[in-house]
Amino acid sequence: MSEVTQLLTAVEQGDVTAAERLLPLVYDELRRLAAHKLAQEAPGQTLQATALVHEAYLRLVGREDRQWRNSAHFFAAGAQAMRRILVDNARRKLADAHGGGWQRVNVDEIQLATEMPPEQLLVVDEALERFGQVYPQAAELVRLRFYTGVSQQQAADMLGVSRRTADRLWEFARAWLFTEIRGPVGR
Repeated sequence: MSEVTQLLTAVEQGDVTAAERLLPLVYDELRRLAAHKLAQEAPGQTLQATALVHEAYLRLVGREDRQWRNSAHFFAAGAQAMRRILVDNARRKLADAHGGGWQRVNVDEIQLATEMPPEQLLVVDEALERFGQVYPQAAELVRLRFYTGVSQQQAADMLGVSRRTADRLWEFARAWLFTEIRGPVGR
């Protein structure tokens, strides 16, 4: 078992000192994920990579239901926490607009969530949440690819599925989300 996995197990069991020893070991990878997310953010973004890492880490180790199978699972959870932080940040930015100006977006035109204006990020996130209620594994694949920028193979490895299964889930998810975001023809 790797040192990170051992410390994750200790954190799960409530060892406070393990959480303190874990951060230096996972910080660089979390920082890389955060930098990747923020690199495409619109100019004027007030959230810094360091703050994103710290907030995500606090959410991860501060949860009651923290159970990680291994370091890959931990980093996937970290990516999910960062996604939620960015979505919460987008919601805060739009709070004054009271939902005004939302637009439907074409999922084929989207490369990364951080390249979108906050209102488009929320539309995609809401569609992804609905999708995840019905197809959780496919939704997790989309989250890994879309919000963290990992490759299809890396996402497949994190989910414990074959590359071929990941490719099928990706195609299915893209079609479903495209229809959901675009809406029925004639709308």
